[in-house]
Amino acid sequence: MFNKTLTLAVAATTLIVAAPALAQEVKLGFLADLTGGIAGFAPGMVDAGNLAIANVNDQGGILDGQTLTSVIADSGCDASAAGPAADRLVNAENVVAIFGGFCSGATLAGANGSAIPGNVVMISPASTAPAVAELDDNDLVFRDVVPDSVQGVKAAELLLSMGVNEVGLTYLNNDYGSGLAGAFADAFTAAGGTVLANVAHEDGKADYRPEIGQIEAAGATALVIYGYENSGGGAILNQAIESGSFDLFMGGDGMAGDALLASRNGADLEGMILTQAAAAEGPAYNALDALTAAAGQDVNGTYVTNSYDAVFLLALAIEKNGSADRAGVSAALREIANGPGETILPGEWAKAKELIAAGTDINYEGASGSIEFDDAGDVAGAINYWVIEGGVAVDKGLIK
Repeated sequence: MFNKTLTLAVAATTLIVAAPALAQEVKLGFLADLTGGIAGFAPGMVDAGNLAIANVNDQGGILDGQTLTSVIADSGCDASAAGPAADRLVNAENVVAIFGGFCSGATLAGANGSAIPGNVVMISPASTAPAVAELDDNDLVFRDVVPDSVQGVKAAELLLSMGVNEVGLTYLNNDYGSGLAGAFADAFTAAGGTVLANVAHEDGKADYRPEIGQIEAAGATALVIYGYENSGGGAILNQAIESGSFDLFMGGDGMAGDALLASRNGADLEGMILTQAAAAEGPAYNALDALTAAAGQDVNGTYVTNSYDAVFLLALAIEKNGSADRAGVSAALREIANGPGETILPGEWAKAKELIAAGTDINYEGASGSIEFDDAGDVAGAINYWVIEGGVAVDKGLIK
């Protein structure tokens, strides 16, 4: 009888100790492309996401004081790697929601393979391919980045406004590259411009001179490159500079980042144009600027604002949902992101928790721009452009 009583007592004690431990963490998956084509700026995006998590935990944690934690899976900017990475997050780590993917192909693979079947909400801060909006996703896949259907059109308008009426175009043969190139080419030609050569390229090659030769043979002196700086797009840029045939280069967001200039002679890039979704101005941006500065991060880093916003939005949605269950997160996300409601700025976690607990509607205003999700889970937004001048990228503001 004594042994039986002791055994039951130990078991009860074990349950008392173990139960709170199981409930202490709320996991967010980070489907992050730390290797591959955007490895140059992906770490800054992860840092921004973890800053949002730190802000949550420093102000009382999530739900009933639990700790919000990140679980990182490297999707390598590659669909074949993203599938297993997302599967680990959804089915092994049992994350509540996913920040990511970053590259469009990684987002599509992760969503179709694991997130959608597992009823897991995803917010991508950088997947701009039109195909993301076409997913049959049960309202689970969101983006707080402006899609390529906007970026490509604005890039075309910018060149035409500068008197550039003929271009050569090369794009990475994946969802991101083909989507952005398609939007650009359609808008450019519809407005009277001519795409003299439109050439797909594959990542991972040492020699892109055949692709460059096709564009040179067509007579183009302006070259638009839609690829990744850390991979084929960067190699094409280097070899195109060597050829000496081009007097103007343009790149999209995949070509942006500190590595563009860090590994090249700035004089070779003089006048190069880069397009990217515009960060917000005003109180939300200023709030994140202060937070990133205190953490030693750069608010102007590639997709830093989008990344912080995505993770903070997911945390707010879980808090609004009232539990760490996956069910209900999507609906809660729309409630806290779309107006009306009392404004919440980056970092204002304690204020948001208090309002949610009181049953007051909130409306998160992002540092990346006003976040109002449409039926496809996308946001409207604007496009900025930068020009390389004197070895630095100079922000020229919005493309009007």
